[in-house]
Amino acid sequence: MTNKHPHIPISSYNFELPDEKIAKYPLAERDLSKLLFYDGENIDNKNFTDLPSLLNSGDLLVFNNTKVIQARMIFTRATGAKIEIFCLEPANNSDYETIFQSKGCIAWKCIVGNLKKWKEEILEKKLDINRTAVTLKAARLEQLADSLVIMFSWDGDYTFSEILEASGKIPIPPYLNRDTEEIDLNRYQTVYSKHKGSVAAPTAGLHFTPSIINTLKEKGIDSTELTLHVGAGTFKPVKTDDVANHEMHTEHFTATLKAIYELKSHLGNIISVGTTSLRTLESLYWYGVRIIKNKTPDFEKPIQQWEPYSNQENYSAKEALNALISYLEKNEMSELHASTQIIIVGEYSIKMIKGLITNFHQPQSTLLLLVSALVGDEWKNIYKHALENQYRFLSYGDSSLLLPSKMRKQNK
Repeated sequence: MTNKHPHIPISSYNFELPDEKIAKYPLAERDLSKLLFYDGENIDNKNFTDLPSLLNSGDLLVFNNTKVIQARMIFTRATGAKIEIFCLEPANNSDYETIFQSKGCIAWKCIVGNLKKWKEEILEKKLDINRTAVTLKAARLEQLADSLVIMFSWDGDYTFSEILEASGKIPIPPYLNRDTEEIDLNRYQTVYSKHKGSVAAPTAGLHFTPSIINTLKEKGIDSTELTLHVGAGTFKPVKTDDVANHEMHTEHFTATLKAIYELKSHLGNIISVGTTSLRTLESLYWYGVRIIKNKTPDFEKPIQQWEPYSNQENYSAKEALNALISYLEKNEMSELHASTQIIIVGEYSIKMIKGLITNFHQPQSTLLLLVSALVGDEWKNIYKHALENQYRFLSYGDSSLLLPSKMRKQNK
């Protein structure tokens, strides 16, 4: 596909999703969820515990090991008005590990609820950290197009990570229509989460347990990890009639040289755990293409939303990863830090995977568009089957393993 802006009517990706089909809470155990299995021809009902039997020795699962932060903070004005501050991402380009170890003050891009009630005064909130009183302050710095830059400051020798844990709440998805509860602290994280930075969970990974991961290893199914910090934009609906006019959000990711070597050695057998892992994998490919074409990946510049669609060349995944590996080794880099705005829709040619593990997504969402790019119009039958067979939808819902035959042939 070579046209820069594919014209796709979003109305083609609509279906009726009754509220009772949306899972408001997680199941008692992570791996009790159902698993819809699509092999390119047939749709079968499985359980998530069947996953190891559906994959092959030599397959590589790619996990997103990001960790959800307690990004929602409530401040109370002297008038009694409640101001909700939702931390989106750091205001500067420092890496996330450094940001969360910052002490004293830090600037973040935020969405503010009840903003009209917040005048120019500095908001204050009293915290209790290890039985020590700490004052957290929030001051407005700059109005951006879709967010506010807020300077947080606090007393005491505490990191911003400790401040968030003491003052914030896990930001569960808005479509759950409920407040964050104790269960969400644990269950809205994957068991392999490591690096703080997301404001939404990579939900395909919520079904995995240590037991299933061990069973996969015993069968010879390999795994590697990438980190993409999921932004609030993942919930942003497509409000334009034509997908070409939708503005995709930016998300930051990290990939180690070791992980890229793992990907290269498993090409043709890669299973992406979730849409966030897939967006990262495809973005790695396009950074490799930049190196082939321009001699530099320009990591400071995100993979643009429509960048892949204007490329005439058809480099193999192996060529792209080789270019990336050579660049990192030449520059003595053990990992890369980059970002992406990539949108995967329509006839986009997925380069890196043979299959995808993913939950069931909202109508007219970019996540559903991504699924359709993988399985084509068959998404309609898959979703119809899920609705008719009592699958639970969205973040705390059931899962699917999609292994379209076209991907297996393409990646041989």
